[in-house]
Amino acid sequence: MVETCQIIRKRLRTSYDSNWLDVCKINGMVCLKMWSETSPSQSKPHIGSSSVDKSSGSSGPSTPHHSHSEIDTSTNGQACKYGELVILGYNGSLPQGEKGRRRSKFVLGKRPVPNGVKKSKHYVVKQPQSSKAILDSMQHSISYTLSRNQAVIVEYMLDDETDMFQIGRSSEIPIDFVVMDTIPGDKAGDCKVTQSTISRFACRFLVERNETHTARVYAAGFDSSRNIFCVCEKATKWQQNGEIDGLTTNGILILHPRGSFCGGSLPGIWREISVGGGVYALRESRSTPQKGTKIEDEINDLQDGTLIDLCGATLLWRSADGLNKSPTKKHLEEMIDELNAGRPQCPVGLNTLVIPRKSTISFSEKQPYVYLICGHVQGLHDWGLDKNSDSRTCPMCLKFHFQLSICGSSFL
Repeated sequence: MVETCQIIRKRLRTSYDSNWLDVCKINGMVCLKMWSETSPSQSKPHIGSSSVDKSSGSSGPSTPHHSHSEIDTSTNGQACKYGELVILGYNGSLPQGEKGRRRSKFVLGKRPVPNGVKKSKHYVVKQPQSSKAILDSMQHSISYTLSRNQAVIVEYMLDDETDMFQIGRSSEIPIDFVVMDTIPGDKAGDCKVTQSTISRFACRFLVERNETHTARVYAAGFDSSRNIFCVCEKATKWQQNGEIDGLTTNGILILHPRGSFCGGSLPGIWREISVGGGVYALRESRSTPQKGTKIEDEINDLQDGTLIDLCGATLLWRSADGLNKSPTKKHLEEMIDELNAGRPQCPVGLNTLVIPRKSTISFSEKQPYVYLICGHVQGLHDWGLDKNSDSRTCPMCLKFHFQLSICGSSFL
């Protein structure tokens, strides 16, 4: 009777710590089970902190060197957590496993020593590659090339009120969170991307160390020499009111939820973030050189539930406050007990359905299954099963369900 069995582990939308849903696909139907407690085979979440080039050459102040696992534990021995960045599409675990800085979830925590930066000054140079700011490996700077003989250098200084975290495809030391392209349907990690669309230094986050823990996103990240180069003359950049700014090639897009993410929300409007943190309407195409209209009444602050599109992978930001308001294991167990207390019945087999708490797979007729397209829940039976295609027809509404209709977002 059982021809196809596929397990997909899906974390709940409102909690990424210890509560999961086990989704077992059998003959085109999907079985939901609650699962909790991190298994010994799973690695712990990665606590991030930025590292920078160890080389010296400047006597002035510079951002300190951190390992990628240091966070501040000065508050009653508990780590001060800013929030989490989760890559969508992996259901809590990368196909090849969670290793080092390549993970499906990245935890942002307060650093023992701040490493944030803020704008200091800017000036025009004729040869940017030979300028002092570019050659000084301890100086954070951004170079905007205007022509072959002219560029604008923006210098940055240490900001002891913020922590900086960087994300990108590069495995260089300054990158805290290494992100590769997400390939739809690649559950085993067998598919390879010949040419990635994610930037090596895609974006950076600055989080305030005060009680607000406000997080902001900026396009582009600093390399091992602490530089950001907007070298192409045709790259999207502009000068206005004495300031200069620009966009990355494929852009960094964000989408804020409208309303509380935990309590139910509607999607907002996709916007593009500039290197300087400005918010702009989308370009006509992803890499067109003309920037969109600046959205004056919007800022680059992240909200709980904000999506960040890196052009190849999408991240979900969960704030610490939002995670604290998320359902706990106890809440989930109470909901399951309430459902089971109602003694739900399969409309086909007329048998009582029971939602189990254990993660073991059961082919019992008491196990509930859900049809993804229509949402009807039933027990395991053969009615409407096409054994040749492993597809099913729901006996309640007669809607046809294909074998490949599993979608992670359908379980949220």
